[in-house]
Amino acid sequence: MILATHALVGAAIGDSIDNTWLIIATSLVVHYFLDSFRHGEYVESFDSKVAFKNTWWKSSLDIFLSLLAIFLIVNFKNMTPEKISDIWVGSLASMFPDMLTLIYWKFKIPLLGKIYRFHAWVHQFPRHAPERAWTLRNAANDIIFSLIAIIILFVK
Repeated sequence: MILATHALVGAAIGDSIDNTWLIIATSLVVHYFLDSFRHGEYVESFDSKVAFKNTWWKSSLDIFLSLLAIFLIVNFKNMTPEKISDIWVGSLASMFPDMLTLIYWKFKIPLLGKIYRFHAWVHQFPRHAPERAWTLRNAANDIIFSLIAIIILFVK
């Protein structure tokens, strides 16, 4: 899944739950659940510095647009500061596993190796498989989950 999907779903979780620790735990579990669905990825192999640079700007744009969308939604609605905090906690916790993967790829910290392998195992298809190419068919689940999250954020 792209980061925007994880961020929006995490924000919807934060909007729906009132316990910070439960928001964090649920957002982390749901992150891996979402990654088990077929989805396209813009992430290239991190085998070279060039690939890392090509992916870095895409990840940054993805994070910026997803956080901007959440900021606009939060400011559109009349929410308490506590609820706004819950939304941001859910959003950030939902993106956290991908951040750990990025740190592992870049720095090869042994402690993160098991988390990385679990994250890779959760994905139904291996990296570079046609089912993970950036196509409309593969992005359909991202679109559906993001739309559901946006609806939850607006309706609640």
